[in-house]
Amino acid sequence: MPKSAMIRARVEPDLKERAEAMFEELGLSPTTAITLFDRQVVQSQGLPFRVRIPNAATRRAMRDAEAGRNLIRAGSMDELRAKLDAAHERRRARSRKRKVRSTR
Repeated sequence: MPKSAMIRARVEPDLKERAEAMFEELGLSPTTAITLFDRQVVQSQGLPFRVRIPNAATRRAMRDAEAGRNLIRAGSMDELRAKLDAAHERRRARSRKRKVRSTR
């Protein structure tokens, strides 16, 4: 079937550039990418990915991130992993202490 229908949408220029760069990396034109998306919507009878409303903890984390609060900053992936592991261990230790106190 010949393509003759037109889609027009306004998007943020940066988002458009980044998406088109990804399409190019994948060997797709923007038209082909939109067609693939539309085909997936039809095939799955809805959006081809899960869309959910964030829960309270996620909304709080999003607000904190936007405000620059409670962030873990690192200069490398190795440093980030080490900091995340240390934070995880501190939470586990606090949890173990609470369990010991509650059994007394």
